[in-house]
Amino acid sequence: MSFQNFYAPLQRAMTVFDCWVSHLAKLFVVALLLTVLAGVFWRGFSNPLSWTDEASGYLMVWTACLGWILATRRHAHIHIRFFQDHMPKSMRWPCLLIIELMVFVFGCFVAFKSVHLVLVNSDIEATSMPISAAWLYVPLLPAGVVTAAQALADFSRHWNGRTEAVS
Repeated sequence: MSFQNFYAPLQRAMTVFDCWVSHLAKLFVVALLLTVLAGVFWRGFSNPLSWTDEASGYLMVWTACLGWILATRRHAHIHIRFFQDHMPKSMRWPCLLIIELMVFVFGCFVAFKSVHLVLVNSDIEATSMPISAAWLYVPLLPAGVVTAAQALADFSRHWNGRTEAVS
């Protein structure tokens, strides 16, 4: 199987994945907005709902992690290149490779630790909702995996001498 035969379906799968994550993020933003509005509305009638604060916290974490995944896939995170730009040109490429490796290690670390957090909190119930507290840490796993995979793909792209941004 040639590289192109493998790469084209992978690109299509990643496009579908990106679309799915984008729609899921929009859904979570709307759910967060509705949850906060419900809390504000019922507090206005001096009858606050006990679950809205905690639910909005969970939804905020999920929304942030979905945004993290989208920003990682779109190469939209902030890059501060001050020191890279002031390095000798011969040092920029190795520095870029080292940075990609550090991002890969960071993504693996987040994914690994998220599994531990989910397992440790799986038997703890949320304070005001009948769900496991582990759901707060679940989105860290895909965020870490996507970060590590994207860093590995970017490292490979830079190693092979391609400098154009590929999502």
